[in-house]
Amino acid sequence: MQISVYDTYVQRPDGRLMHFDILVPSDAADRETVLLYGRRYLQGKGLPPNELKAEKCNYCHMASASPDVEDAIAAQGFAILEMENCR
Repeated sequence: MQISVYDTYVQRPDGRLMHFDILVPSDAADRETVLLYGRRYLQGKGLPPNELKAEKCNYCHMASASPDVEDAIAAQGFAILEMENCR
């Protein structure tokens, strides 16, 4: 499965910069939907979802999905790859 990768940054309430990728199927790369997925992820982390703005979430590249990413996308429509300050 080919996926689109959106490089995403969010300022946490504690001041740290959170960095994660939002992974979606390549044929479902509607920007508003990608932002909705990112906000859902933030909400699940107990962070304010309104902190995710369009200018902080940019298309980065296409890639082949790993089996774990494919499973997450099948279950919820997207996957998250945590990079920095996500915990």
